[in-house]
Amino acid sequence: MEERIQKIMARAGLGSRRACEELIAAGRVRVNGKVASLGTKADAAQDKIEVDGRPLSGSEALVYIALYKPRGVLSAASSPDSRQTVRDLVPESGRLYPVGRLDFDSEGLILLTNDGELANQLTHPRYGHEKEYRVLVARHPDEEQMATWRRGVVLEDGYRTQPVQVRVEGLAGKGAWLRVIMREGRKRQIREVGTRLGLPVVKIIRIRIGSLKVGSLKPREWRHLTPQEVKDLKGGKRSHEQKR
Repeated sequence: MEERIQKIMARAGLGSRRACEELIAAGRVRVNGKVASLGTKADAAQDKIEVDGRPLSGSEALVYIALYKPRGVLSAASSPDSRQTVRDLVPESGRLYPVGRLDFDSEGLILLTNDGELANQLTHPRYGHEKEYRVLVARHPDEEQMATWRRGVVLEDGYRTQPVQVRVEGLAGKGAWLRVIMREGRKRQIREVGTRLGLPVVKIIRIRIGSLKVGSLKPREWRHLTPQEVKDLKGGKRSHEQKR
């Protein structure tokens, strides 16, 4: 059966569909000797698919790992410099890619997997998976600031953020801990929203991706997901929302 080659590549553990599309766009993928394009389809059982000159192997055993990313570690499989990456923290063999990236100064839950289909499901905006954070801001927010954050904030590039759930969890000296639940994740979005509202962000900890929770993991700790956790993640956003 013919399928888009990015779907075949993702299933074989080469990363998310988006990452596979980048490989195709860069001309690094061939089907039966011809350079593939984003619209190319193939039959994995009959066609010869090569990435960087190497035949695409059969599907790898799927691996799912929850990691508590500490501050000062890149949310990437490799680093362009000497900085440590999340992949360096997990001494498991094979290709594993981070899902649900966090910026360098943020911490908390990251999923590492070679399941490209699940990675696509968790990161593509149309699926609307929730991500939950504890956020420490430097000032006590007022009701107007909170209401504006909930409605959506226009960022510097003109983009208006989607509505979010945000509430004060507790005060911490001159600052406050907030609980933020959102369905999108533009780069450094929480920090920029805080800045534009006059609430400088001091710390960000992600505690949930979809139905997966960080639980008792501490910085740099990791564990394999249970079969039920994998099933819940693949079941979509409803599995968590029905439990709340």
